[in-house]
Amino acid sequence: MRKTKIICTIGPATSSYEMLAKMHETGMDIIRLNMSHATHKWAERMIGHIVELNKHSAFPVGILLDTQGPEIRTGVRESDLDLKAGDEITITVRDGMSVEESSIRINYDELIDTVNVGDKITVDNGLINLQVLEKHHNLMRCMVLDGGKLGSKKHVNLPGIRVNLPAITQNDREDILFGLEHELDYIALSFVREADDVLQLRSFIEEHKPEKANTIKIIAKIEDQQGVNNLEQIVQVCDGIMVARGDLGVEIDLAELPNTQRRIVQMCAEYGKRVIVATHLLESMIENPIPTRAEVTDVANAVYEEADAIMLSGETTVGKHPLRCIRYLDSIARATERKPGLDFTRKLRKNSDKEHLAATAVELADSLEARGIVVVTRHGIMANFVTNCHPHRSPIFAFTNIGVTRRIMTLNRYVYPFKIEFSKEPEETLARAFRELKDKAGFVPGDKVVVISDLLIDQDTVGIQIRYLP
Repeated sequence: MRKTKIICTIGPATSSYEMLAKMHETGMDIIRLNMSHATHKWAERMIGHIVELNKHSAFPVGILLDTQGPEIRTGVRESDLDLKAGDEITITVRDGMSVEESSIRINYDELIDTVNVGDKITVDNGLINLQVLEKHHNLMRCMVLDGGKLGSKKHVNLPGIRVNLPAITQNDREDILFGLEHELDYIALSFVREADDVLQLRSFIEEHKPEKANTIKIIAKIEDQQGVNNLEQIVQVCDGIMVARGDLGVEIDLAELPNTQRRIVQMCAEYGKRVIVATHLLESMIENPIPTRAEVTDVANAVYEEADAIMLSGETTVGKHPLRCIRYLDSIARATERKPGLDFTRKLRKNSDKEHLAATAVELADSLEARGIVVVTRHGIMANFVTNCHPHRSPIFAFTNIGVTRRIMTLNRYVYPFKIEFSKEPEETLARAFRELKDKAGFVPGDKVVVISDLLIDQDTVGIQIRYLP
């Protein structure tokens, strides 16, 4: 069974119920709704598809809403501007100004006050690069370092420069409120720069939908140098991190991106937080039927680092081969997982007795080569503790009586979640769990499992047992 989870961004190529069902059958564990491009009407339809799909699937599909975040973009142009290296152009933040055609408008009011002469401005994900030559009250002159055709509303990065933008924009608030009214498992907060950004989102959820404060998990997207600098504080207050390599690779020295990815994955492993590696995993497959050798190695590296999940973006939104992309991720992950990973969890911080007991259960299961680890959990806490220890051989089968808990475990590495009715009699609860394993996971009588739960005795006592399926 595959340890690493697969997240697929949904778009025009994958928005039908039939395609989503095929994607799940092929290996998709979670859908991503990218609110930079989605309308609420469309997102509501996608959520409805997943809700229906989950009624008929052995294992659920989780739903992740990804906020647009505070973006800086160029203005609307009537025609593309052809920029050549060495050209000098004008940049203004005033849309109403009468300026020459060879100018760029950027929608960040504090741009001219923020940058200095000599600073670099990056446009369209690093394809176009400019250097500031001189500044004036309401415009500045720049030289084109790397040229290209500039269209409308292209993304702008200011590498190494602190920007004064809100952590949660008004558009984000509207999108989050929409998500809170629907079945939603994760919110990915874009451009998280400090721990307070995550705390603002928690407060917003508690204010508007307090009953979901403990069930919706917050994923902090690390996309710039400030987020990297404050990584440890951010990790401590969020539920997981997304290594958003698109903007991150523009905002920091590109040569440092692999080291930064590894540092993020390692820190999440040490703190017991989920981690997603995203962007450009199989970018060439937007057009091509097979990945490049470098892409295969990149995906394998994320799996080797033992990330919880790997994520597809354009490959499954507008790409020509979405199902092939999922198959490749699945096959690469399975092949890579046969070899030992980097084992960052050897430095896992354990802060409670239950966390130590979870580690004991994992060590016992691996040493006995148990067919699986059975976790009986109401809210997924014990399943998280077991996940944090990254079992090498024994997959984790988590049983809950709460539908929301079942879905939020879709991001947990090597966890296969089930929903069953709990009985007042622990043995009857286990009997139901064992029946599910035989019906849906291919177990047979005599298979050995390690069981861990704080529901088998009482809520203050964690029990670990070695059991054989009847």
